[in-house]
Amino acid sequence: MASSTDAQLLATQVRRLLEAAPAATLPMTYQQLAEALGLTPPRTIQRVAQALEVSMREDAERGRPFIAALVVSRRDGLPAQGFFELAAALGRLPAEPARHAEAYREEYRRALAER
Repeated sequence: MASSTDAQLLATQVRRLLEAAPAATLPMTYQQLAEALGLTPPRTIQRVAQALEVSMREDAERGRPFIAALVVSRRDGLPAQGFFELAAALGRLPAEPARHAEAYREEYRRALAER
């Protein structure tokens, strides 16, 4: 299991990479982000997800849009379920799953504009 320090360091790298990425390359998939960070198996996607969760908590504390909104699943073009669960727990997105996609799109626009 990665330590919280490892997740914090990776979260800092994730933030720098997403802030510097050309808008045309966003959203980025979890796999693309893992590759851009030079992560190697095992648990690359899990490590990315943990770092994104750290960034979400930081963004919520500072009143910033979630930079994690710029990362999506290759499967459906939306963040993983953990993003929605944590965003709802942090009071940023509605708890009702039926409203997640619309609320996510707004969070994505804000994150893209304010990075």
